[in-house]
Amino acid sequence: MHDTTAIIDADTLSFIRRMKDRQEILDCLHRYTRGVDRFDRDLMLSAYHADAIDQHGVAEGVAGAFVDWAIGWHGQFQNRHQHIITNHTIDLDGDTAHGETYYIFWGENREGPPSLCFGRYVDRFERRDGRWAIAHRVCVNEKVGTFNETALPPEWAAALSSTGPCRRDGQDISYARPLTAGQVQPG
Repeated sequence: MHDTTAIIDADTLSFIRRMKDRQEILDCLHRYTRGVDRFDRDLMLSAYHADAIDQHGVAEGVAGAFVDWAIGWHGQFQNRHQHIITNHTIDLDGDTAHGETYYIFWGENREGPPSLCFGRYVDRFERRDGRWAIAHRVCVNEKVGTFNETALPPEWAAALSSTGPCRRDGQDISYARPLTAGQVQPG
């Protein structure tokens, strides 16, 4: 095994470490969004440290209680939903990082028109025992509203549904490993 520090200069090594930290934090954010959308409690919890606080406005508390509330609320009031993250900035400071991540939320409500929300996750991440996770989150809700769906021609609706239904559990197509032809069951 070769000592890579002798080959890579200090600036490059520092850059690689920062990029590794940034990627691990982005992976944490993606675990959160996938976990909540698939009702995968363990995956969602893996985005938080056990003592983390989440302040979502409509609900707040320690990570486990918040995760249970979020999955319960979405299950009770929505048929399906998506948490989408977009712009993302992170300020690294050793084993602490502060992030701002824009989100879009869409939910097909059980009653009434679909919801559409925009906002930001303002997070303090901490690296503990080599693992980056959320230590404190404030969900800044910028806009909450509804939208009207556009009626599609029947042939388009049939074609779009041919890739299967959205599942909020481990049976969703996104869990298939490996993904192969013939796995999709039309909705």
